[in-house]
Amino acid sequence: MTPQENDENQQHLNILLFSADYDKCLAAFILANGAKDMGMQVTIFCAFWGLLILRDEKRISPENKDLYAKMFAAMTPSQVENLPLSKMNFAGAGKAMLLNMMDKEDAPHLTDFLNGARKKGVRFCACKLSMEIMGFTKEELIPEIEVAEVKVYLEDAARADINLFI
Repeated sequence: MTPQENDENQQHLNILLFSADYDKCLAAFILANGAKDMGMQVTIFCAFWGLLILRDEKRISPENKDLYAKMFAAMTPSQVENLPLSKMNFAGAGKAMLLNMMDKEDAPHLTDFLNGARKKGVRFCACKLSMEIMGFTKEELIPEIEVAEVKVYLEDAARADINLFI
C-alpha cells in the first residue's frame, strides 16, 4: 500500500532498522506485527546492517560485483536465522541458548515474524545508498522490497505517529 492510499486517520509506525542483530531485529518485527494487528500502517526502512534482513539467500549472487562487494557478501550472514545476538552471543552459544528457550515456550523465530510481516502488508524499504555502498542489488532481496532514497524515509517518518530507530 502506498502512502497516498492510506487512510489519513490510520495510525502509522515507522521503524528505521539499522541493526542486523537477531534480538534487535526480533524486537522490530514483534513491534511491526503487533502494530499491523492493531490496524496500523507500518513501514520498515532498512539501512546498512539492517539490509541483511531483506536478503534472499537463494538470490545472492557475486555477478557484477567488485572484489569488496563479493567479500562483503561472503562474510555477512545470508540467512535471517544466522544473524548473531547483540549481547552474549559467545560465538553462537548464547544464540543457541536463546533459541532453545524460545522453542521451549513455543515462541516464533525471527523468520516467522518476518514472514508474518510480509503477509500482513508491512511496507519494506531498502536504503538505496546503503545498498550501493554494501554492494547489494535489488535482485538479491526478497521480492516486495522498495528501493528508496532517504527522502522516502524522511517523508514517511514525518507522517508517522511513532518512529523507532533499531
